Amino acid sequence: MRQVLVVHYSQTGQLDRLMQSVCAPLLQQTAIQVDFLNLQPAQPYPFPWPFLGFFRIFPETVLMRPQPLRPMAVDADKRYDLVILAYQVWFLAPSQPMTSFLASPQAARLLKGTPVVTLIGCRNMWLMAQEKVKQRLTELGARLVDNIALTDACGTAASFLATPLWMFTGRQKPYGWVPRAGIDEAEIAAARRFGDAMALRLTADESPIEQPMLKGLGAVRIDEALIGSETVGNRSFQLWSRLLAALGPQQSRRRAAGLVLYIVFLLCLIVTVVPLSSLLKKLLAPLFKARMQQKKAYFAGPSGE
Repeated sequence: MRQVLVVHYSQTGQLDRLMQSVCAPLLQQTAIQVDFLNLQPAQPYPFPWPFLGFFRIFPETVLMRPQPLRPMAVDADKRYDLVILAYQVWFLAPSQPMTSFLASPQAARLLKGTPVVTLIGCRNMWLMAQEKVKQRLTELGARLVDNIALTDACGTAASFLATPLWMFTGRQKPYGWVPRAGIDEAEIAAARRFGDAMALRLTADESPIEQPMLKGLGAVRIDEALIGSETVGNRSFQLWSRLLAALGPQQSRRRAAGLVLYIVFLLCLIVTVVPLSSLLKKLLAPLFKARMQQKKAYFAGPSGE
């Protein structure tokens, strides 16, 4: 019997619905045993978030400093034919629970030599987070064979407002004039096709999974306009995270003061530099078309668009 482990953490419940859609075909196969590991922080994260509390975890998240998890109900010595890592993106990095799992001794044993599929549900920026996960998987000796990334339906510009309001109110559409935040429910339901492809490969034979299973299924979509933005944003986040972490612990007044300054800086950046940068990229796009296509192909791997 084929053995599959699904490691997941969802704050809003959206990622869990996406994970369930993908896993439904696997659960229907008698030849596949699926185990679920729901990551639980020792200190649960609030939802909806208090405004300043949301930003207090910014430095540790960006710097990928693991935080305590509750004991994990998993046999770390069991060998799995496939591991699915379902994670959210926080501040261009994997969510803290997933970062903490990947830094754990259990992950080191579970993932060594094991094929992995990453499953991302986020606003729209996931490239840098996935790069960090890929690096960690390489360090653990795991093999990334596929990646699935679904993003908010309301678009990049609208999500700057819609997604934070969801985080701070707990409602995907708190006001009539705000677009609904989150991934379209029809797209979540259609994600079942990825599970169908994985089930087909797992039941085809007993050989190890070494090649992508999801090519041609639209597992990811690369917005080339966001590649540069994510790269620059990640560098800025790294710098600010180190500065804020140096000010003191999460609940300290000095960090709170630094966060207020950073939030003002971030808002100014969003309303000034980001639009101008987007316009400049559009004007220069024809000059760098070949290079951009190479970058898109790289970030789309291993499953492809």
